[in-house]
Amino acid sequence: MNRVKNMTEGSPARLMVFFAAPLILANFGQQLYMIADAMIVGQGVGVEALASVGATDWSYWLALWVVQALTQGFAIPVSHYFGTGDRKRIRQTVAMAVWLCLIIGILMTVLCLFLARPLLYLLQTPDDIFDGACAYLLTMYGGILIVMAYNMASSILRALGDGKTPLIAITIAAITNVALDLLFVFGFHWGILGAAAATLIAQLLAFFYCFRVLRQMEWIRITRDDWRPRRDILARHCRLGFPLALQHILIAVGGMILQSAINRHGFVFIAGFTATNKIYGLLESSAISLGYAVTTFMAQNYGGGFYSRIRSGLKSAFFIACALSVCVSVFMILAGRPILRLFIDASNASADQTLDIAYHYLFIMSCLLIFLYLLYVFRNTLQGLGNTITSLISGIMEFFARVSAAYYFTGLFGDEAIFFAEPFAWFAAMAILITVCLKTVSRLPEDPPKARLADPR
Repeated sequence: MNRVKNMTEGSPARLMVFFAAPLILANFGQQLYMIADAMIVGQGVGVEALASVGATDWSYWLALWVVQALTQGFAIPVSHYFGTGDRKRIRQTVAMAVWLCLIIGILMTVLCLFLARPLLYLLQTPDDIFDGACAYLLTMYGGILIVMAYNMASSILRALGDGKTPLIAITIAAITNVALDLLFVFGFHWGILGAAAATLIAQLLAFFYCFRVLRQMEWIRITRDDWRPRRDILARHCRLGFPLALQHILIAVGGMILQSAINRHGFVFIAGFTATNKIYGLLESSAISLGYAVTTFMAQNYGGGFYSRIRSGLKSAFFIACALSVCVSVFMILAGRPILRLFIDASNASADQTLDIAYHYLFIMSCLLIFLYLLYVFRNTLQGLGNTITSLISGIMEFFARVSAAYYFTGLFGDEAIFFAEPFAWFAAMAILITVCLKTVSRLPEDPPKARLADPR
């Protein structure tokens, strides 16, 4: 089975669009996990239960984003070595990534389970939803190794240019997740815990499918010798993965501080933000997918020495991001309110107020969505070139932007400032990324005379 993709030949725009397209569908399917949970919990258990799930958003994203950042960083060298055609180095790189994921996954699980309850107290989670939020968060934290395994497998596949396998895996998992949600919540009446269990089981299925495909790829048929610890590769993984993880920790901590400000407004306000935060994944899914395509394109061409293609690829990615963001924004502005109704029990006395809060937040984010999409283009370009330190700096900018919006700007402009916290964070991060990215790409040398990609078969 040959699913690897050579991204050093052909139109950069065409390559990135066709690579991103299945990933957009895959990320859309992955968002169905959280959307299905929220819809079924909101309709089947109630607004208070929806608020309980929403109160855990940033606490769970703290772990999830660290996992995604680490695995994405660990996969960057795979694309680089693919660009040089070094199969042995790819196998060793994958093996060392697996060791790191196993060790870090176990440590994260223990730490997160220990910190779950203190985090909810720190975020001033209201007493009437605290127990439900704690139960949901503990269950999701207990499945960190499952999430780590899937994200590492899908990151390796993307690094080799395979965007189709994650789509198939997530499609299978999304269908399973919805079916189990209905069974566990409506059939077995397990409530919030049933929704969490359904999500983890579905993600496990996604990993099994990706793993099956990986085992059939000649590029990563790992031998016993490949499993031997190699300090140089482990060090490179850490240099690329840890700054990205720290970046996302800062982003999540800033979000948790923002969440604490939201939590002070009661469960109706929390439920409104929760409904929109579930759709936030749909707003961001195309940007994430384009970012993956940009990283793989840039990394393969950087490894192969095709620097002129990096410059033309960045221009193509810029225009693709602008077009995608406009399409998503228009759709969400027009269809946002009917979609949000799916999360809210219409018979609840607070339904109309919750819907108004949710749509107001969604409208503001949709109008300023272009900043988020450009952020992914410039950040992922730098990551593909092996620069993850600037991503860390952009995370620091996001942190201060969210904290400022939550506490400083609310004092100046009132509670309305909370609705602008996310777009303000996007803009702050993008400002530093665009400056460094353009300077870095402009300083790349001319293509080496023999830059080429080895036969990927």
